[in-house]
Amino acid sequence: MSGVARATWFVRGRVQGVGFRWWTRARALELGLVGHARNTDDGRVEVVAEGPPSSLDALDALLREEPSTARRPGAVTSVVRQEGAAKGDIAGFVEK
Repeated sequence: MSGVARATWFVRGRVQGVGFRWWTRARALELGLVGHARNTDDGRVEVVAEGPPSSLDALDALLREEPSTARRPGAVTSVVRQEGAAKGDIAGFVEK
C-alpha cells in the first residue's frame, strides 16, 4: 500500500440536503480517491477517502476553500481532518 494514505474529514455547516455528498463524490472520483461521504446525526458530513497523499490534500483544499471556486454546494463553517493508515478494503466512492 505504498503511496496510499487515508483521511477522514468532518465537515460542519449547511452541508446536508444541498448536494454536498454528491459534489464530494464527484471531486473525489476526479482525484482518483476511493471512500465515502455520509451524513451524521449531528448535521455534519463525514468524508473518508484513501489514495495518494497529494490527492487527499487536493480534496482537503476543495472542502476548505472559501469562497468555493469549484461550485461547492451549501456553506462550510469548519472542517476537521484526521489522518489514518490506509486499509485498502474500499472500492469506488459512494454516498451513504
